[in-house]
Amino acid sequence: MTAEANPRTGRATWVRVLVRGAVLTVVLLGLVAFSVLLAKVTLTPSPASEDLVTANLRPGRSLRQYAEDYTFLAACKQAGGNLLLGVPFGLLLPFFVPRRLRMIRTTLLTAVAMAVVELIQGALVEGRAFDIDDVILNTAGALLGYFVLGRRISHRYYTYTDDPGPSAEKPEAELKRAPGPVGRAKAARTKTVRAKTARAKAARTKTGQRDRPKPSATAPAKKRGARTGRADGAAGDGRRATGSGAVRSLLDRLRGR
Repeated sequence: MTAEANPRTGRATWVRVLVRGAVLTVVLLGLVAFSVLLAKVTLTPSPASEDLVTANLRPGRSLRQYAEDYTFLAACKQAGGNLLLGVPFGLLLPFFVPRRLRMIRTTLLTAVAMAVVELIQGALVEGRAFDIDDVILNTAGALLGYFVLGRRISHRYYTYTDDPGPSAEKPEAELKRAPGPVGRAKAARTKTVRAKTARAKAARTKTGQRDRPKPSATAPAKKRGARTGRADGAAGDGRRATGSGAVRSLLDRLRGR
């Protein structure tokens, strides 16, 4: 990394931090505004419907009622309103949940939030009741918003804010080929380690050779001495035999006379 790249890296980092802060601020404000709208829609008392509304714990019961007892426009308004009420969750929550299993986390958070809202309006709000089909429709709306737009926006957001930029540190493979100070320092450290390893290996080899038992120099000498002794003995025996023969021939001559 050159000295000219450091200021660029710093500026790019600050730009990413500012963009992240601005995006999260806008998303947070949107989530707050949506929460206010959700509370106004779901927690407003409706005394006229107190005798008509009952709690529903069986999935699909209200949907069948919409199809059988409501007109087409009224059914679309009721079911479509619950779907649209969950779409902002699919657009805003992906910015606050981890990237891993983002869709599942968004779905679960939406289902929990809407179940809590339904429980509150069924227990505390006049003319309102808990309806499991409303929770299902709200969760389906969150998934719809996530797949249509939320996934793309959040993916681009995370890709930009997590991108280290072109001036980031080079990987190790590039540092080995780099002629800069970092590459030279790494090459010097590698050379030093290799030299130390070679010296240690040579020292171990030398120590092993020193510890080996040296061949005895006296053994060949003993063998040579034994061979020489045998040869000298044989020569002595020969000389003694020759001397005794001469003495016998001299005695024979004296006896003959």
